[in-house]
Amino acid sequence: MIYNRSCKFRMKNFEMHGTGRLLLQSISKALCLVMLALVVPGCGVYSFTGASIPPEAKTISVSNFPNKSELVQPTLSQTFTEKLKEKFSSQTSLNLVPRNGDLHLEGEITSYGTEPVAITGDQTAALIRLKISVNVRFINKYNPKDNFESSFTRYEDYSSTLDLNSIEEALITRISEALVEEIFNKSVVNW
Repeated sequence: MIYNRSCKFRMKNFEMHGTGRLLLQSISKALCLVMLALVVPGCGVYSFTGASIPPEAKTISVSNFPNKSELVQPTLSQTFTEKLKEKFSSQTSLNLVPRNGDLHLEGEITSYGTEPVAITGDQTAALIRLKISVNVRFINKYNPKDNFESSFTRYEDYSSTLDLNSIEEALITRISEALVEEIFNKSVVNW
């Protein structure tokens, strides 16, 4: 009980009213702005998605990703390429240009196909896996050390009782989104 009284007493002694409070708030805000000004320039352009892009980079170009796999699905190339463009347009302040961007992505779809998984006791597949692989080349005009060429693979499993034709577009969309997220992170998220 004595401790409580002494805390209340101390707090009353340090209460500020009127101009003293306003002065303290102004000093706090100025200090925060100074700290922010010192920290931000060393980070490049930063967005809340975690993207760290060189401040001089203003544009990005994404070439069409042709489907060079043995099994060619007609809409895959366009779906994947558009998802990649959408990600960079929506998650960065970069302007999308047709070619020669400050940042550039190009590549090809190298694999598209299904394979059985989860084989049951009677040697039938309970699940089928749709798998897509892409090869990506990323070029950063301002930071060549960030350039890379990598292969990315993602898949979705579905029940063998389903017809692939009825779910193929939905699976392609989900797999493309997962691939795009991984490519985006490798390209511009430097955690």
